Amino acid sequence: MPAGAFDAEEAARSLTAALRKLGTQERAAREKQYLKSDLDFLGVTVPDIRRTVKAAARRYAGDLDREATVAWALALWREPVHERRIAAVEVLTLGAGRLGARDLATVEQMIREARTWALVDALASNVAGTIALRDGSAWQRIDRWASDVDFWVRRSALLALLPGIRSGQPDLARFTAYAEPLLTEREFFIRKAIGWVLREISRRDPAWVAEWTGSHLSRLSGVTFTEAVRRLPAGEAERLRRLRTRSGHGGSVP
Repeated sequence: MPAGAFDAEEAARSLTAALRKLGTQERAAREKQYLKSDLDFLGVTVPDIRRTVKAAARRYAGDLDREATVAWALALWREPVHERRIAAVEVLTLGAGRLGARDLATVEQMIREARTWALVDALASNVAGTIALRDGSAWQRIDRWASDVDFWVRRSALLALLPGIRSGQPDLARFTAYAEPLLTEREFFIRKAIGWVLREISRRDPAWVAEWTGSHLSRLSGVTFTEAVRRLPAGEAERLRRLRTRSGHGGSVP
């Protein structure tokens, strides 16, 4: 393909044709029911989608600059087909090193349209979080996500912290700023996300997580607490469980 001749729509059609060959009607029906989705499904596994996207990206490697990467992802996303949207997220994930803070507007729009953890979580962590780790100005937008009216956007602010945590650069102050106002949330996906981030922090800094969890015991939901202590040393986790029980919250808050 000549340089500069990348056709995002054609690339999306070609990738979709390859994916259709890998899907089954049985899996499509199961996945649609499991995710309770209004999208169409091809019945392709996530590993197969990833392999197919990576193979296509290698073919187009010389043409995939920032603009082409975003255009390809948007072309895939535009059709209401679950596997095309997963593929769009994979395209952005593979190209995240070429993206910057200005591309978070596109990522945010996808998050708002996704309405499912199966798309939101990778957009938040693998794409937005990776961008923010390289481009600090991205946090200006992500900080606003933490108080957005859409709970999927609020969840995304929390999950965008994960790449920094996993690379040994946890932003503990930002986590606290995001999480504390959300501790009274009734939304399961927010409660789970707070616990998930705490669990990831505890892999490297269990003492900080134990202290933070202990100081917020009365406000933690059951799912947040369970995730927060999951990877703590056994003795410390048990101590926090006893404290939680004595405070009258053991097992009482879902």
